[in-house]
Amino acid sequence: METATKKTEEKLKGGKTLEGVVVSDKMKDTVVVLVKRYVKDQKYNKYISSKKRYKAHDAGNKHKVGDKVTIVETRPLSKDKHFKIA
Repeated sequence: METATKKTEEKLKGGKTLEGVVVSDKMKDTVVVLVKRYVKDQKYNKYISSKKRYKAHDAGNKHKVGDKVTIVETRPLSKDKHFKIA
């Protein structure tokens, strides 16, 4: 019960929540998540698909390549790591 309340509190704090697919799990306690977006361009009013890779903290290396995950923005954990798996 306590973990559920902690997760909801983290989401309420205002950090970004993104969904993506794990593309690499070769690092210790870190996975690379590919997030795809489909957004409308302001100037040309056309839809554009974009993708970006984020490094996320994965304590215990639980997730493998191909898993769908939700990542939440946190304080900087290292030079490139600013997300953790929710």
